[in-house]
Amino acid sequence: MALVTTTEMFEKAYKGGYAVGAFNVNNMEIVQAIVEAADELRSPVILQASAGARKYAKNAYLIALVKAAVETSDIPIALHLDHGADFATCKDCVDSGFTSVMIDYSGHSFEENIAESKKVAEYAHEHGVVVEAELGTLAGVEDDVKVADDKAQYTDPDQVEEFVKRTGVDSLAIAIGTSHGAYKFKPGQNPKLRLDILAEVSRRLPGFPIVLHGSSSVPQEYVKIINTYGGALKDAIGIPEEQLREAAKGAVCKINIDSDLRLGMTAGIREHFAEHPDHFDPRQYVGDGRKYVKDIVAHKITEVLGSNGKA
Repeated sequence: MALVTTTEMFEKAYKGGYAVGAFNVNNMEIVQAIVEAADELRSPVILQASAGARKYAKNAYLIALVKAAVETSDIPIALHLDHGADFATCKDCVDSGFTSVMIDYSGHSFEENIAESKKVAEYAHEHGVVVEAELGTLAGVEDDVKVADDKAQYTDPDQVEEFVKRTGVDSLAIAIGTSHGAYKFKPGQNPKLRLDILAEVSRRLPGFPIVLHGSSSVPQEYVKIINTYGGALKDAIGIPEEQLREAAKGAVCKINIDSDLRLGMTAGIREHFAEHPDHFDPRQYVGDGRKYVKDIVAHKITEVLGSNGKA
């Protein structure tokens, strides 16, 4: 099966009341873990690369790894650019084989966001590639995306219809209380997504696929492992999974997950070295990290996304 766009994925997800997981990839082991879990559970999957991943692994390597994953599985797989900063970045990914790109101009004015998103959508559509844009801004840190808490802004439902109509984008990332990174909330806070905003956006854009970024739940079992072996991830609090599942039952067709995978990889490696301090073979310790990443992806597919058996 060749790489696919997210068009059919999202149509089925919207009608079926589930979401497709968009998992960030940085190296071979993470790609393998994600695709093995998705393949075993018969789930469609989106492999997405951020600016940091493209800088670290190099674009050609990432594309080759994803193509290898496609050759060794028979589930629908899309290759997506996460948080494309401008038209040039998105164009480069379209030209190099990505099947989906995100233009994130949400930090600019409404009119500037429309202009840049429209430019990307027009070029991408000419090449058979779909486009995601963002309206509203999420707090937190993820690679080159850094937004202070006081700069975060919920999506304004009054703007979504005009934005989608004028840009021609295929999906829309909205801000309803999720945030990037592992430290989403302060201790004692009651994490709660603004599902009322999601409901209003859905009412104004019937049938249109919505995306949630910053949706890692920060599983405490992996935080505990990291802290046990010298980590300092105190007060790392994520998004409650039951709220994400509720969002996936509605208009949310794509949920992004990155920090949880990093936690799993780090936990596996730290645990391995604590138990086998004499090991020096990367295949051993990175392999343990890969196992935890696979476990996390399998959990997300079955318990949060509801996409198992939908391939």
